[in-house]
Amino acid sequence: MLVNKSKKARIESYSKIFFQLGLVLALLVVYLSIEWKSFDRYVSELNMVDFQDEETEDIPITERIIEIKPPPPPPPAPEKIQIVADLEEIEETVLETTETDESEAVEIVEMENIEEVEEEEIIENIPFAIVEEVPVYPGCRGTKEQKRQCLQDKIRIHVNKTYNTELAQELGLTPGKKKVFVMFKIDKNGNVTNARARGPHKRLEKEAIRVVNLIPKMTPGKQRGRSVSVSYTLPITLIIIQY
Repeated sequence: MLVNKSKKARIESYSKIFFQLGLVLALLVVYLSIEWKSFDRYVSELNMVDFQDEETEDIPITERIIEIKPPPPPPPAPEKIQIVADLEEIEETVLETTETDESEAVEIVEMENIEEVEEEEIIENIPFAIVEEVPVYPGCRGTKEQKRQCLQDKIRIHVNKTYNTELAQELGLTPGKKKVFVMFKIDKNGNVTNARARGPHKRLEKEAIRVVNLIPKMTPGKQRGRSVSVSYTLPITLIIIQY
């Protein structure tokens, strides 16, 4: 006898899905059973508690007391003071007065060997700016200040007439102002000596020394009434023009 089965009643194709669902469900049950927590229920009997039996502890309030020590007592005084005699006698020095009156005679003592006081040394070489009496250029007159100004003017005029200004153009220097500084001395006799120069070119320096040595003889300068050597610095300005 054959058993009639419906084609729709076949569940073999769904067996794997049912198996997987059953497995997932079993694992979920196992996990929840492991993670399940239970707590003991404890109910305290309130009637058995006596709050009056609790001990209360009083905390005392303390203060920090700083102990101040009294100063130490002074050392005791010696019971007996012993007087010790001096071993040596000390002679007191009596200061005699040096005052005199009209009744006393005054003795006059003659001084024979009196050392001469050396005169203050005067510096021989003095700058023109601080010398008491400046050298006098020939033809200058008047007060000290007028003579000082006259000497400067005369030297400037002498340089402008004597200096070869074309030399600066011949040397081929760059256009502009060029300065040559000349240092010399006017000695005790009024002559110009020890002339030195400093400038942008050797030939300009030599020309400046030549011009200064042509300054005429002057009346020498004086310090404390004595003739002294006077140092003088002369700046010479040259203007080079480019053509």
